[in-house]
Amino acid sequence: MRRHTFAFVLIGSLGLAPAFAQTTNIDAFKDGTDEAKVHSASGFICPLFIGHFERDAYGERAPMLGSDFCAYSALDGVYGTITLTPLRAAYDPKTALVQEFTEQEGIGGKIVGETTVQIGGGATPISVYSRTYETAALETLHYRIMFSTGTVGTWAVEATVEFATPRDDEKMRDFLNAVYREALVRIAKVPPPQGQVIQVPIPPPPLAGPAKPR
Repeated sequence: MRRHTFAFVLIGSLGLAPAFAQTTNIDAFKDGTDEAKVHSASGFICPLFIGHFERDAYGERAPMLGSDFCAYSALDGVYGTITLTPLRAAYDPKTALVQEFTEQEGIGGKIVGETTVQIGGGATPISVYSRTYETAALETLHYRIMFSTGTVGTWAVEATVEFATPRDDEKMRDFLNAVYREALVRIAKVPPPQGQVIQVPIPPPPLAGPAKPR
């Protein structure tokens, strides 16, 4: 259930997530201050704006899993999605994201990054796993989608960003950091971490050309 895949966006083809085109099951959220939406079950807050991103939909994502979402967009075709899912068993991030991984690999996406970082410190850090796929490249831009997920209390918090590197690196990083800070503060009820904790992905170096004769 993905909003777009950059390989298709580049040729002006279809978006992949009509479920995110409109708000559904608004009972999952209640109104907060400054047009924020408060997730009733977890307490997580989806503000109207996260940095350069503006919220454009929210609601139910996967009824059988109890998942709800907030979707955001920024200029230049940059998208962010937050998914909240109650934990009902032991949680494995790769298993939780296997459908998304299979989808990306099925359309030719290549893994360009995979890491796990600890966010928050103290007694209750969040272990955030992420994997990044490159879907296309055009001139100086590499079009990518980063999937990330971590558990906070009795909730799995997923954040996905579709972006072009290096142009949108700061937007991507700021969105992810804002999501997991919010999870720490609202769900885990602990102080937020200081400074940026999710790093900018580094695109692969250009292929070397043939050696020039001396």
